[in-house]
Amino acid sequence: MLLVAGVLMVLLGIGHSILGERFVVGWLLERDELPPMSGGRAIAAGTIRFAWHVTSMLAIAIGVALALFGFGASPEAIVGSIGGMLVLCAVLPAVYTRWRHPSWLIFALSGTLCLVWAFIGA
Repeated sequence: MLLVAGVLMVLLGIGHSILGERFVVGWLLERDELPPMSGGRAIAAGTIRFAWHVTSMLAIAIGVALALFGFGASPEAIVGSIGGMLVLCAVLPAVYTRWRHPSWLIFALSGTLCLVWAFIGA
């Protein structure tokens, strides 16, 4: 059952990213009124785009974790997979907002702590 739940979450994340980019994010960014942010329109657009895709990536991370649980993987493997995805999540705000949105730091630190725990131990 957990494997099926995991696959469904991975498919949700992929669909959310692809369909959202096509039908929601692109449409939103074509509008003239974006929220005012320091750094201007590019930073506001980047924040909207990375927030959308980070949501997708976190759904995929949950799906992978559920599948690993279903296969009876070790806690280290599960936490390591989550840590890897958190580090990948850090890339999006760093790239899309040119390091201006601070979430990249939290994603990177959290992911690194998970990876250290998974590979070195608590």
